[in-house]
Amino acid sequence: MPIILGIDLGTSSAKAMLLDTGRGVVGTAARSYGVDIPQAGYAEQAPLMWWKSMSEVLRQLREQYTTDFARVEAVGLAGQMHGLVVVDKAGKPLRPAILWLDQRSDPQAKAVHAAFSLDKIGSLLHNRVFSGFAFSSLLWIKENEPEVFGRIASIMLPKDYIRYLLTGKIASDYSDASATGVFNPGRRHWAFEIIDYFEISRSIFPKCGQSAEIAGNITDAAAKLTGLRPGIPVVYGGGDHPVQSIGNGLVYEGALISNIGTGGQITCFSKTDLYDKKLRTQTFCHALPGAFTIFGATLSGGMSLNWLTEKLLHRDDYSVLGDGAAEVPVGSEGLIYLPYLAGERTPHMDAYARGMFFGITLGMDDRHFARAVFEGVVYSLKDSLLILQEMGISSNKIIASGGGAKIPLWLQIQADILGMDVHVSKVKEQGCLGACILAAVGVGVYRNVEEGCAKNVSFSEDIYYPVMESQMVYQKGYDVYKELYKRTSDLMRL
Repeated sequence: MPIILGIDLGTSSAKAMLLDTGRGVVGTAARSYGVDIPQAGYAEQAPLMWWKSMSEVLRQLREQYTTDFARVEAVGLAGQMHGLVVVDKAGKPLRPAILWLDQRSDPQAKAVHAAFSLDKIGSLLHNRVFSGFAFSSLLWIKENEPEVFGRIASIMLPKDYIRYLLTGKIASDYSDASATGVFNPGRRHWAFEIIDYFEISRSIFPKCGQSAEIAGNITDAAAKLTGLRPGIPVVYGGGDHPVQSIGNGLVYEGALISNIGTGGQITCFSKTDLYDKKLRTQTFCHALPGAFTIFGATLSGGMSLNWLTEKLLHRDDYSVLGDGAAEVPVGSEGLIYLPYLAGERTPHMDAYARGMFFGITLGMDDRHFARAVFEGVVYSLKDSLLILQEMGISSNKIIASGGGAKIPLWLQIQADILGMDVHVSKVKEQGCLGACILAAVGVGVYRNVEEGCAKNVSFSEDIYYPVMESQMVYQKGYDVYKELYKRTSDLMRL
């Protein structure tokens, strides 16, 4: 059976998977990297660093699975959303990419909202424009780096840059484009009314295609660098969020994904073009034609745990924190954590929101802080869940995804705070798997994404059920959690 390569360019690592469409996952490889913080509120990565990291990942797969790697027949991609890559006429990056968690462009995001009413932005974009979105970052470059802005020939999303280096063709897909802050998800085209208002050339916005459509083929130059055969088809791919949904089998209505990666989201699949009229959530095009992904997002999910581990506890591995945190009672004995390390999206849409530990006592140690971080991140996800329920979106189960699905304690905390059974996929790299499925559909191995999910997605027999006693404790904790932001949000701006 055909071998498919799936690439997932994340915020914290580059990953890739070889999928044998007959016998399942052959193997995966990954390489971690960091986020550059040149000054407070900034978050950047060098596009060439992505390419170097991905090349090393592919080299690892090639060396470890030589025969299977040589049989790759299609390539799919997923990648971190919102980030802005700007290139010149030769396709070379003009500056480091500005990432989704960057906060510098809050004034530019507010300028969009000052120019257009909330109703107008809702009808055009379905989403509030937020700092870290590609369009607000582009406006920041226009105002602060005019010499760079004047040389921009095209903008790209992060995974689009990798596809460009593989195929030599600049393009994007509907799911990733709809996360830029200047794309109409309902009509699936760039929001030129907003682009024209800010006097930006339409020509720098790339053409878009369906995620499973073939966008180009591996060039001779890319073949020499990666070991892939020249001419292999590469599909458009999609943003990591909708592609990860495919890797979790969420291609139907009635269930939710709780994803805790670098950030965190509560997500549903929708056949209906639906968005929150207060614009507290996101509605983007799905990687499936005509469908939508609707979700609320927290900016510091797994990043909160990394921050605690590296900056405060000075450890190398956060996975061991789960054992110690499990020794602390439910509710962390009153210690509450607000995970607003880089501002917050749902429900506050506040770039000035700041993190907080509340309720510290002399009897607490690192175990309490670890458990409070686990709980605080899920409290922030509950904010999103409640808004989705306000919108009429119902579900009977949650599929846990991302790094948060690898820690049993965190899975139980999700079940208890969110109040639903939590299921876990057997394949751990769901973004890579979703990218593989899209590529397999693109070259006709599967008739559609649904068939690809049916053949490749399965779940662990271990299900995490809500515990009533824990739910009661967490409801009190959540009430305090909500009040903390209300009572301190003004102070956060001082």
